[in-house]
Amino acid sequence: MAGTDDAVPIAELLDERRHLLDIAYWMLGGSREAERVIDETYRRWFELPDPARAGMTAPRSWLAQVAGSICLSRLALPRRDRDRERAVEEEAGSSAGAVSQGMLAEEISGVLLEALDSLSPAERAAFVLNDVFGMAPDAVADIVHQTEPECAELADRARRSLRVRRARPTSAREHDAVARAVCEACVAQDEAVLASLLAADATAFFDGGGKVRASVKPVHGNTRVARSLLTLLARHPRTDVHTHPVNGRTGLVVRYDRRVAAVISLDIAGPYVVQVWVTLNPDKLRTWNRSR
Repeated sequence: MAGTDDAVPIAELLDERRHLLDIAYWMLGGSREAERVIDETYRRWFELPDPARAGMTAPRSWLAQVAGSICLSRLALPRRDRDRERAVEEEAGSSAGAVSQGMLAEEISGVLLEALDSLSPAERAAFVLNDVFGMAPDAVADIVHQTEPECAELADRARRSLRVRRARPTSAREHDAVARAVCEACVAQDEAVLASLLAADATAFFDGGGKVRASVKPVHGNTRVARSLLTLLARHPRTDVHTHPVNGRTGLVVRYDRRVAAVISLDIAGPYVVQVWVTLNPDKLRTWNRSR
């Protein structure tokens, strides 16, 4: 958005709205509920005085923060009230809402949504805004009304909770076997084998910390996750992938020119990987490279 007439290319407008809908959907878990939030967000935008809108240097960030704040206030409502509102909205919803829900459902599974519902409003907001959308720490702190260190702790608690809920206890031997098979498929660049080792609703999270180019949003679905991992680990003579203990369980360590470039931990349920956590942020890899 730019200028007092808000005239921008239609593609940019649609991309902006989709981005905001994504945030609201991950925060709330319902497409029509998300659409109501975005309608309210734009209403507040157009209620701003013309000079305020014209002087806005980062309108998309402003809109994202407003949408996040509205979502957080809705998450704070008693669960019964939210469920009742969602049921009314779904019953009266339009086909357009159903289409958008179908598109969004491709990116987030019902199992993961249920896991997100188990988090406190502040934990869910901190995790979604930080891990899913890579929002700046100060912006997340403004929305959650906590300090940046407190938001980091909230996001960390959310990650631990999600990992516990999605993974099932497996023996060290079973976990090692799956992790080693994943490593072998990655080294061989075998997409079919790698996809077969992932649950159908597997999700991969990429933490680039804003310092490494990486997928901003999680990747959902075994085929997409397999493809994204193989793209990340594309054959290169100076790239090595090996199994290595990560967070107490066997994971993968990727080295480029003998320096650790990525650490991958795996959440496993039975014979399948259900969640993949890829750390690419160089700040978080310093300890790995100091100890090499």
